[in-house]
Amino acid sequence: LSQHAVETDSTIALTNQDFLITVEEEEAPPPAPPTPKAKPEKKPKAKQRDVHPFPQVFDKVGSQSEGEKKKKLKGKGSPEPTVTPSTKLASLQLYEKELEAEFGPFDDWVNTFELYRGKANEEEGSNEERFVGKFKGRFCLYKLTEDEEEEGEEGPDSGQFRVNRGIPANGPVNVLIRVYIVSASNLHPADPDGKSDPYIVLRLGKKEIKDRDNYIAKQLNPVFGRSFEIQATFPQESLLSVLIYDYDMVGGDDLIGQTCIDLENRFYSRHRSTCGLPAEYSVDGYNAWRDSLKPSELLSKLCRDNRLDGPRFSPGRITVADKVFTGKTLFIMDEDQPVESYEHLSLKILHRWSEIPAVGCRLVPEHIETRTLFHKARPGMDQGQLQMWVDMFPMDLPHPGPSVDISPRKPKGYELRIIIWNTEDVILEDSNFLTGQQSSDIYVKGWLKGYEDDRQETDVHYNSLTGEGNFNWRLVFPFSYLPAEKVVVVRKRESIFSLDKTEQKLPAVLVMQVWDFERLSSDDFLGTVELDLHGFPRGAKSAKSCKMEMLTDVTERISIFQQKRARGWWPFSKGGELTGKVEAEFHLVTSEEAEKNPVGRARNEPEPLEKPNRPDVSFSWFINPFKCFFHLVWRSYKKYIIIALVLLITALFLALLLYTLPGAISQKIING
Repeated sequence: LSQHAVETDSTIALTNQDFLITVEEEEAPPPAPPTPKAKPEKKPKAKQRDVHPFPQVFDKVGSQSEGEKKKKLKGKGSPEPTVTPSTKLASLQLYEKELEAEFGPFDDWVNTFELYRGKANEEEGSNEERFVGKFKGRFCLYKLTEDEEEEGEEGPDSGQFRVNRGIPANGPVNVLIRVYIVSASNLHPADPDGKSDPYIVLRLGKKEIKDRDNYIAKQLNPVFGRSFEIQATFPQESLLSVLIYDYDMVGGDDLIGQTCIDLENRFYSRHRSTCGLPAEYSVDGYNAWRDSLKPSELLSKLCRDNRLDGPRFSPGRITVADKVFTGKTLFIMDEDQPVESYEHLSLKILHRWSEIPAVGCRLVPEHIETRTLFHKARPGMDQGQLQMWVDMFPMDLPHPGPSVDISPRKPKGYELRIIIWNTEDVILEDSNFLTGQQSSDIYVKGWLKGYEDDRQETDVHYNSLTGEGNFNWRLVFPFSYLPAEKVVVVRKRESIFSLDKTEQKLPAVLVMQVWDFERLSSDDFLGTVELDLHGFPRGAKSAKSCKMEMLTDVTERISIFQQKRARGWWPFSKGGELTGKVEAEFHLVTSEEAEKNPVGRARNEPEPLEKPNRPDVSFSWFINPFKCFFHLVWRSYKKYIIIALVLLITALFLALLLYTLPGAISQKIING
């Protein structure tokens, strides 16, 4: 499910629009007739459209049938390939509230009355203590006409059908129930750290299903993706309770919240909330029809239950009561054999069942409902929301199709390989205390957001006098990724005391920064660039054409997940100003490809990179002091050093002369 998408720190926004289901690495379902596009209703100028009860279906299907006739006429001479409609994603209707709030309390055949013990007074206690059960029934008064009174005198059972019409048989019904729990959101924290470890508990009558082993650690917005099957008997087991508990290793588990659903009311409702109607009819594939009855059988049952004439099936049309619905009923299969099927048109009629006079009503579509969780200890307070749906199938009908697999997608393993080749025009932060010359000790670091622990950096290009740096350095980032949701999945422990890993879903963003290395103090930050791997600007071909406007230009953007490789120049910025440029090469591979063709980090094996050809001044003065003296002092002050040495030698000579001359003279005088 694209559930959405979608506690994850970046929760997927779900709206009341269609809920998309995407399937990866599976064959697409067989082509179905295209869904008619909604067109604005026109005033009674086109008589044909006004007369037809389904103008949208009629217009769309009619245009296709005319096109097919033309193709058949052309195909007499030479056969032409069959054009199949493009594959669409199946959609679900997402309700941001309970199904009862959308379709009513499903009490169209019976009302529910709560039964209490004794009279309501202060001595007896609260209503919860007096509550003993529920009574379902309905009290109706019918006014008989004169003709019906005469018929009543002739037979006491006349008019019995009128009173009992729509009321189910008074007997137990065995039902197969499938409960789908998609996700929860905004759960009330149950742990001291402000998180919860939620899991699902289902109760129906005396039956209970505990999914304690599949708790989700440290989440307030968990994605469960769980489905359960229960067999029940109505009316004995009709109240379904869905409870969300907090898992605790020591002590009892805490109840976060619960919601209750009256399955019996839904089962017998004329809105047919047993199994939602899909938007399209598919024979197989991920969205295969899963109800016990096919659309044509459902249409026949509705007509029979409501005493309607029909449906009568004929090529290209279905007649219900006095209405005629036309549409495509002849389909070309893979073997180019025409097959007649009324299921697609029957499903379109079921979706428009509310337009049938007198007996029509909205039928529940394939959906996901959002139910609010409550707790008895905190009455009236919202404890979170639960997204789910329920399917019910009578056991006396054919076994339904397989349950829908809503398990969360497993992230795929990828490896992003980045080679930092060069930098240009990096700002110079250091100043030589002897010469006053500007320079920087440049290095580049990078990481993926969410994987800060795997931060990697290049070696240092020392004493860059022009902002140029040469690296030939490879950074390798393995990560987990969900292609459908376009997010990176990070699983890690929040602290050393955490027993379980917390899952986060974050956007796929690469961060690269340029720094100035300092030996005696903290390094100086020079600039950064953040690239969204789904859409980042194409790299410039040269350093001269690399400008700040590239980051704001949305005309030409590329996705590394589609292009796989990219190389170019990207700008570093700090405070909105250009502070440097980097030449990098990106290569994205899957985990399987990375195992077959591994590469080493930095310049190591396998596939080592050559050492860069750096200038002679690129060295550390701590490691090479004599080399530093030669490049920084001798080259600039050579003349002065030579003159100073000559003067120093001369001064030493004169000093020695003056020091030894008196002794030599006195010795000469004494010795005669």
